[in-house]
Amino acid sequence: MAAAAQRLTPCAVTPPLPGSPAVFLLTGAAFWEQTAFCLRSLQQATPDVAWPVGVIDDGTLPETPRLALERAFPGLTVYSAPRTEAALDRTLPAGRFPTLRSHRLAYKHLRKLTDPHALHAGWNLVLDSDMLFFSRPDELVSWLRAPEAPLVMTDVANAYGYAPDVLVSLAGVAPPSRINVGITALDAARLDWSRIERWTYTLLREHGSSYFLEQALVALLLAGRPFLQLDGARYRVRPDEAEIARPDAILHHYVALSKRDYFRHAWRRFA
Repeated sequence: MAAAAQRLTPCAVTPPLPGSPAVFLLTGAAFWEQTAFCLRSLQQATPDVAWPVGVIDDGTLPETPRLALERAFPGLTVYSAPRTEAALDRTLPAGRFPTLRSHRLAYKHLRKLTDPHALHAGWNLVLDSDMLFFSRPDELVSWLRAPEAPLVMTDVANAYGYAPDVLVSLAGVAPPSRINVGITALDAARLDWSRIERWTYTLLREHGSSYFLEQALVALLLAGRPFLQLDGARYRVRPDEAEIARPDAILHHYVALSKRDYFRHAWRRFA
């Protein structure tokens, strides 16, 4: 998969611009090729759209994969770890947000929440790398052209890592059901970082960390407010073998057991 990603034909994107919505993916040495195929599949599904894309290096991206991404996607902005740290120092200084700044080092999923919104003010659409698009995502194209509300995917079940009553005690109301953060659009200007810091500190202190902490935090952010939730049948989390073999959905998010057939078969459609 990595070898095939290095041979992708160049197809341009545009850089994120101040005041305009942008698309971000986190990447690194262990999964940069997944980033490449996710983005290429999005381009193939939307040949008329110039996506403004930034890729955030998690601190592990070597030069060769970085150059491969820049060749495959002319115009791509790759944000180095030092550049991201400088943005975090401005937006989330460690003295005021010690929990967020320290825990994002140990728990990289948290970076999908902190880093894009520190780097780019305004609306940001964050994509997981372990996804492929199979047809035009009209909802995402409409959002890019006129973002008005947060947007997320629909999970197969609630996966927040913490008991429902714990989350209710933090948000004051029950968080929405089945939030999945494979696709997450938020407005950086409307994020209450002090509240997010307090939630994170409380969860870690009283209940420990969880693989789903980032998903829980997004669910808390959406509690009691309007947002858009993509149809789970059309934007499929954990597709089964039959769906992977003959895709009917717009997008697959390959989590859990579906990763096996993603690595064995699914990405090859775009090679």
